[in-house]
Amino acid sequence: MSYWQQLFTSDGFHAPSIAEFFPPAILWEGTLFEFNRIMLVRVIAAVVLLAIFWIVASRAKVVPGRMQGALEMGLEFVDKQIVTPVMGDEGKKFLPFLTTLFFAIVFFNITGVIPFLNIAGTSLIGLPLFMALWVYVLYLGHGIKKHGLGGYLKNNLFPPGVPKPIYILLTPIEFLQVFILRPATLALRLAANMIAGHLLLVLCFAATQYFFFAAAGAMKAMGAVTFAAGFAFVLFEIFVALLQAYVFTMLSSVYLNMALADEH
Repeated sequence: MSYWQQLFTSDGFHAPSIAEFFPPAILWEGTLFEFNRIMLVRVIAAVVLLAIFWIVASRAKVVPGRMQGALEMGLEFVDKQIVTPVMGDEGKKFLPFLTTLFFAIVFFNITGVIPFLNIAGTSLIGLPLFMALWVYVLYLGHGIKKHGLGGYLKNNLFPPGVPKPIYILLTPIEFLQVFILRPATLALRLAANMIAGHLLLVLCFAATQYFFFAAAGAMKAMGAVTFAAGFAFVLFEIFVALLQAYVFTMLSSVYLNMALADEH
């Protein structure tokens, strides 16, 4: 029996739980290639994203239509509001990667408010972690390529202008920040926001169903309150989906810029 089938039973309302993020397998249960509902949502989001860009690119016009105009605004936003202010001209070579990252996160996030999908593809840590590791490998690789391994470690672990005895405390902290905390916080921030948003939406609309169809007397009127709260959270979740894509891409730009900088 699914979570939704168990949600309203004879013993009353059941609050949503973390089990929402571990749905039963659709295909290949118990194998390395197990395929569940969240993976299906990710596949749908990726296919839609690729299809939209392919359709717009194949029909691009000098005077853009609405869809082309919207995508061009998004592309310009990543360039002018994220990459160029942070990295300057050096960021141009990273623009395709960062633009792909931004749009991918937007589409994977926004599935959390799409009817019949109803869960963000980034609400399970695997995908945010993969994206964070992608950024991690990129900034380490380019930083070492530019400065050499010794120069990169010196720039990051031994900031200039600090008294040498302070390095005893500062260098381990810098090591944790550069090699562990940056990718970890990128992934955790994104996943945690999507998890929290999903649980709030499920709670509000599950409560709405309960008050309307299972509660007695005046308690039914509470259904209107929880429905209004749920609708407000839908709008807020759309904002959060876009904001988290911006934050993830902005921090990725900052980390890449720090890796390439001569001093920190």
